[in-house]
Amino acid sequence: MTPADPAASGRLPHAFTTPGSSSFVDFLAGHAPDLLPGNRPLPVGDVQAPHGTTIVALTFDGGMVMAGDRRATMGSMIASREIEKVFPADEYSAVGIAGTAGLAVELVRLFQLELEHYEKIEGSLLSLDGKANRLSTMIRGNLGLAMQGLAVVPLFGGYDLDRHLGRIFSYDVTGGRYEEHDHHAVGSGSVFARGSLKKLWRPGMGSADAVRVAVEALVDAADDDSATGGPDSTRRIWPVVATVTEAGYLRVGDDELAAVAAASEERRRATHTDRGGAR
Repeated sequence: MTPADPAASGRLPHAFTTPGSSSFVDFLAGHAPDLLPGNRPLPVGDVQAPHGTTIVALTFDGGMVMAGDRRATMGSMIASREIEKVFPADEYSAVGIAGTAGLAVELVRLFQLELEHYEKIEGSLLSLDGKANRLSTMIRGNLGLAMQGLAVVPLFGGYDLDRHLGRIFSYDVTGGRYEEHDHHAVGSGSVFARGSLKKLWRPGMGSADAVRVAVEALVDAADDDSATGGPDSTRRIWPVVATVTEAGYLRVGDDELAAVAAASEERRRATHTDRGGAR
């Protein structure tokens, strides 16, 4: 006698009711591997896709801050001025994306679902190291696309509930995971942003100073990298900036960012003023 088709009877397939791994990615790999980003077939030839650019992160006394500019490029063109590149991974962590924008956003959504699935299955939060390792595995699964020019390079960080401090992790396209100390930046403007962070970061900073330093680093990157967009007061487009502390993930409001950007602009204007008066 042929077993009844679960779909015909309205029941869930056996894969959904069989105990297994707490990883949603592992479940998807076994049940529907074609839905994973790294297993999607690509068209023949060059693929033109928008790319996200610069992400910065730095620790402060009691947490960490992550910030990303809003520009996406496609070749020499600006594909978007308002793309968001910093997202909450869960309540106590954040992830920023650089690289192929569409795949990066999809990877972030899958990562968010992975952490939520673990919490529901296990009844507890994954440790910050565990989250960083899970993201590493997911990036490694995207290696085939990265070798074809569709790389995704995230920056991950959060508040470690066990150590009571903010931590930052960087990655390469093969899934290599590296813990960064104090600050880090990824993306096309990262060389300039890192130089800025080295000069401005100080131990024991509070969250307000850390937000200011993050915005300054993005402004410095935009000054030398055409793919990085600085604050746009005309269109009122500000970087996406978020802090992660013991209280959780918190996105910084536009009014606060407008004030920080205005203060940065005023300092730069004063720097470029001649001794005899403004230019």
